[in-house]
Formats: sequence, C-alpha cells, structure tokens
Amino acid sequence: MSETAEDQALQRPTVGISTCLLGENVRYDGGHKRDRFLTDTFGQFVEWVPVCPEVECGLPVPREAMRLVGDPSNPRLVTSRSGRDMTSRMQQWATGRLDELEEADLHGFIFKSGSPSSGMARVRVYDENDVPQRVGAGIFARAFMERFPLLPVEEDGRLHDMRLRENFIERVFCLARYRGFLRADGSVGGLVEFHARHKLQLMAHSPAYLKEMGQMVAHARNLKPDELLGRYEKLLMKALGQMATVPRHVNALQHMMGYFRDELSADEKQELLEVIGGYRRELLPLIVPVTLMRHYVRKYDQPYLRGQSYLNPHPSELKLRNHA
Repeated sequence: MSETAEDQALQRPTVGISTCLLGENVRYDGGHKRDRFLTDTFGQFVEWVPVCPEVECGLPVPREAMRLVGDPSNPRLVTSRSGRDMTSRMQQWATGRLDELEEADLHGFIFKSGSPSSGMARVRVYDENDVPQRVGAGIFARAFMERFPLLPVEEDGRLHDMRLRENFIERVFCLARYRGFLRADGSVGGLVEFHARHKLQLMAHSPAYLKEMGQMVAHARNLKPDELLGRYEKLLMKALGQMATVPRHVNALQHMMGYFRDELSADEKQELLEVIGGYRRELLPLIVPVTLMRHYVRKYDQPYLRGQSYLNPHPSELKLRNHA
C-alpha cells in the first residue's frame, strides 16, 4: 500500500478509558475491572488516557458506593448509605477535565458500563420509591458525550459484541487517519485524496453519506477551508457510525472486482465470485474475500485499490473481520 501524508502523520490513536478497565485499583471497593482485550490486545495499538471521575474529583479508595437518583434526564449522584449529594462536585470537576481532554485530541473513549459516573447508557436510576430503572447515563459520561457528540464512544460490556467492537475500532482508526491528514496537509487537494482512499470503506457503511460527502468534496472550493474540513469530519463520523452490513460489504467487494475486469482469468473470477457468495450467505467471514482481494491487488498492481482503506481499516492483529 502506498504511503500518503496522513499515513506519515498517523500516530497511535489516543483513546480515553475508564481507569479501572486498565487494572488500576480505583473502584469504590478498592478493586478493578481489568479487561484483557483492552489491555493486552487493543492496547498494543493505542495510547490510553485513563480517567477515573470519582478518584480524580477527590474521593478516596475505598469509598462509599454511589448511585443515580431522581429524574433520569437530570439525575443526582448520591452516596448509597449516607445520601450525600455529590452531583455538584462531580460536575465542577468534569468541566475542567473535559477541557483537558479536548486538548488531548482524543480519537475515542471507552466507558465502564453501569457506573453512576462513567456508564454510557442503561445505568440504574432510582426513583422516589427506591426502585431502579436502567435508563440513565453516568454524570461524567453524559457530560463527555454532550461535549464531544461525534467522537467514537463505547463501553466495556458492549465491546464483547464483535460487530460493535469492530465498528468502534474502525471509527477510532479512521478518525486518527483524518486528524493525521489535517496535521500533515489539510489542503483541498489532500481532502480529495483522503476521500478517494476511503470511498469503499464509506460505501460499506452508508451509500447515502458517501454520496453527500462526494458532492461536498466535488464543490470543496465553494466553502471556506475550516468550514469544509469541519463539515467533512462530522459527516465522516456520522457515516461510519452507521453499522456496515453484509449486503453493503458485498456491494463494496463487487465494486472492487470491477477494477479487475481485464486482468482476472475465468477461474480467478469464478473463485472470487464463489468466495463473495460464501460471505453473502454468512458461510465465510469477511476476512476471506478481503484477503483474496488483497492478493489480486498485489498480483495485478491495481493502483486505485492499493490505496483503499477498506482493505486495511485497522490492524489485522485485532482479528475484527474473522467472525462469520
């Protein structure tokens, strides 16, 4: 694959994470919730920015457990036994911490599920009858998502779902590439190249967003550079936020196959069609047709496909396309 400006500028993505998921003993009971996939596998390819809202706002370890109470849209954070209201303390700390995280230029964040401070969704909120409902978000997590609405976010529990894991990690690495392009180039011509390299990846997620982004890039000189680049980043994250589907992957693969119209032998075409068909019927994982496609890209030195992010959207060691 040819190296471009954003490749040269790309550093390991910077990802915020709830500190306890890294194995640090910061939980209310003095323990941790280390996640081996995050620390031992994904952690090889990213730079972590640990955040523990409860410890960082000045609470000790161990400490009294806390919970959310009241209105799910604006709950209070109170200690479970003594009923001390910690809401203002947490919110005041969060304001300054979010400023710091903005400077850190994060490419994503992984929250601790169920936490009254860091849970992304379905956190227990207790009503006036002390009955819990899983309808809330942690105080810090809510503030983070409001401050950075397009940043890729997930929580540890949901990352056990392979489709959600792949979608999150794909967004993280794509955003890192885009930010790398902005640092290294940021020109209209560079944006045209970036968009061309990501066309098939976007096709697998959202043909509608791909069309909108293509039109914007085609008329790029009608917009001020800052406006253009900001709008493109928003659309990029919205597009990749749409889950890729088997039919859309098949569409992207068939589109790639068209570039070998004059090169592939009859047997090679038949083999590729059979492999794509096996993936369509969910008999084969995506990595099988993608690997075969990579082979033909190298064999026939196809220049356009050689630069497509679709073939290598994230490190292969993560094995995100290996599940049927």
